[in-house]
Amino acid sequence: MSTDSPGRSGPVSAARRRDVIDALRRGAVPESGLDLLATGLDRFQAALDAELDAVTSGASVFKAVRGEYGSGKTFFARWLSERAKRRNFAVAEIQVSETETPLHKLETVYRRLTERLTTSGFPPSALRPVVDAWFYALEEDALAAGTTEAGLPEAVERLMTARLTEVSRHAPSFATALRGYRAAVSAGDEATASAVMAWLGGQPHVAAAARRAAGVRGDLDHFGALGFLQGLLTVLRDSGHTGLLVVLDEVETLQRVRSDARDKALNALRQLIDEVHSGRFPGLYLLITGTPAFYDGRQGVQRLAPLAQRLATDFTTDPRFDNPRAVQLRLPGFTLESLVGLGLTIRDLYASGSSEPQRVKEVADDAYVADLARAVGGALGGKVGVAPRLFLKKLVGDVLDRIDQFEDFDPRRDYALTVNVAELSEVERNAAAAESADDVELDLP
Repeated sequence: MSTDSPGRSGPVSAARRRDVIDALRRGAVPESGLDLLATGLDRFQAALDAELDAVTSGASVFKAVRGEYGSGKTFFARWLSERAKRRNFAVAEIQVSETETPLHKLETVYRRLTERLTTSGFPPSALRPVVDAWFYALEEDALAAGTTEAGLPEAVERLMTARLTEVSRHAPSFATALRGYRAAVSAGDEATASAVMAWLGGQPHVAAAARRAAGVRGDLDHFGALGFLQGLLTVLRDSGHTGLLVVLDEVETLQRVRSDARDKALNALRQLIDEVHSGRFPGLYLLITGTPAFYDGRQGVQRLAPLAQRLATDFTTDPRFDNPRAVQLRLPGFTLESLVGLGLTIRDLYASGSSEPQRVKEVADDAYVADLARAVGGALGGKVGVAPRLFLKKLVGDVLDRIDQFEDFDPRRDYALTVNVAELSEVERNAAAAESADDVELDLP
C-alpha cells in the first residue's frame, strides 16, 4: 500500500473521497480511488504500464506478486486494476478458494471471471453489456462497408464467423451460443436470451430448452473453459476494449487443500502460464498474488518443478534493486515509518472533505497519528506489517469521525485504543496472540 504522501495533480472529488473513507471506516480495501493512496508503488509503475501497453497491442502477460499477510497484495491488485481500466481494459478479480473457486477446475474459474467481469462503464457482471456492444460493433462495421438494412443480418453473420474462426477451432460452441443469443434477442425471447447468456458465462444447470434453442449441449468443462476465455477476449477486443486483466487473489490457499487437489491446481496454474506465454490469449494480463511461503515452500509452487522453474526469481539481493520486469514482484510490507506516512495521507484526505479541515489536522496532528500507529502495532504484538487495516479503521472510525462531529472531542483525553478480538482478521488475531501461547485458542475434540 502507501508509504508516502500521494502526489495528486488536482482536487479530489467528493465522491472519490467518500468511497475511500467509507471503505477504510469498514476496514476494507477501497474498490476505487486507490491512486489517492498508492505511493511507494512508483518503482513498479513504468514496468507495469509498459506491460499493459504491450497487452493493448495484442500481447499477453503473466505476473506474480508476493508479499506477507498485510503487505498490501489486494491493494496492489486493485490499484493495477484501476490503471488498466483507464486504458479501457475489462477487469475481473477472483478469490481462489477450495470450495467456491478451486483452481484445478478451470470451468469454475471462468464462471467466476464472468460473474466478476467489470469495465469502466459497467459493474459486475458486465458480460451481457459487452456482448451487446460487440454485436452493435459488428452492425456498425457492416453498415460502414455498404451493407443495406435488409442485408444486415447476413453481413453480421459473416463478420461474426470470420472473427471467431480461431476460437471455433477450440470452442465451436462459443460461437454457436452467440448466434443463439442474437436470435433470441431478435425474436424478443428474453427468457431464452438470458439463459443462453448464462450458459456463455459458464453457469451450470441452464434449462435444456434454452440450450436446444441455441444449438448447444451440456455444461462447460475444464478444457472448454480455455476456449471460452479465448472467445471472450475476441469479443472484448472487437467491442472496443483494449484488453482483460484477470486477478487470481490469495492463491496461497492451495497449500491448505488435499494433496491430490493441490497437485491438480498447481498443474492448472502451470498450464495457464504456458498458454499465456504461447500467445493463445492475446489481450490477456493474468496476475496472481500469494505469500512467500506459497512460492518457496514445499506445499506450494516448489511441489511442481516445472511451475517452480517458470516462477523462479532471485530475491536474495537488496530489495531496492528488485527487477519490476521479472515474473515475480516483491511487496516490501510496512514499517512503522511507512504506516505513519499512510496515516498522515488519510488524515489529510479526510480533512480536505471536512467543514473544519484545520481543526482536524490540529487535533489529530502528526505526533498523535504516530502515537496511534505505535499503539495499534503494539496491540498486534509489534507486528507493524499486519497493522494497516486495523490502524486505518481506528483512525477514521474512532478518531477522525469524532473530531469532525464533536467540537470538544480530544483523542488524547477522550479516546483510549481498544482492540476487540471479534474485529480482527485471522492474521491479526495470530499476531496479537503471538507473544503468549496461552492466548492461542485450540479447537480440541
